[in-house]
Amino acid sequence: MKRFWDRAEVAAEGDAFGIVLDGRPLRLPGGGSLRLPHRAVADAVAAEWDAAGGAKGTEFTYDDVPLTRLVGTAVDRIAPDPAPSAEAIAKYGEADLLCYRAEDRRLAALEAERWQPLLDWAALHLDAPLLVTTGIGHVAQPEDSLRAIRAAVAAQDAFGISALGLAVPALGSVVLGLAMAHGRLDAAEAHALASLDETFQEELWGTDSEAQARRARIGADVALAERLMRLSRAVPHGRAA
Repeated sequence: MKRFWDRAEVAAEGDAFGIVLDGRPLRLPGGGSLRLPHRAVADAVAAEWDAAGGAKGTEFTYDDVPLTRLVGTAVDRIAPDPAPSAEAIAKYGEADLLCYRAEDRRLAALEAERWQPLLDWAALHLDAPLLVTTGIGHVAQPEDSLRAIRAAVAAQDAFGISALGLAVPALGSVVLGLAMAHGRLDAAEAHALASLDETFQEELWGTDSEAQARRARIGADVALAERLMRLSRAVPHGRAA
């Protein structure tokens, strides 16, 4: 579609912030205007629209505004009732990537070295110890641990849940997603840990262009999720801490 605006700006609306395109409010798919409690998030969304397409009259797509789509999900779909989204994310704890170790001894040793510290972190900081197994056979996790993971996800605000909703499926691990949300890992570290098996195999057998492209897309999604996590941790309404 054609870019129809010259300038995107942030507009204060009471205790919230809206985005205006040449003075017209940016609206959600449901029809309401986008209103954000975090100035940092609003600034980033406005900057995204200011850059989208380059100039008025040029072509742009919604792929040019990925942060806006993630923020819109938080405001329009998650905020009215966060529970279903939080529950869907927490279910990844039932078969978290970090709990399934390879049968190859060299790879299993590397997984133990790299992954176990994150499981230890989950046990200590989330009160969610998880069991580890070898191979792909399902291991049932303690219900108390799953309950703790559900509580940790539900404790996030709508923006945090939206970010986890992108990062956790991409990583295959709610532990890695929550470690990002708590500042224990950055996006690059989480992505590298989730890709450990693939990169190990590539070192043995060589690279695969399709796998690399897929991994790059996942890395971009995880980086976007981390960006929203960081922006939404900023002090709301521009107040000093």
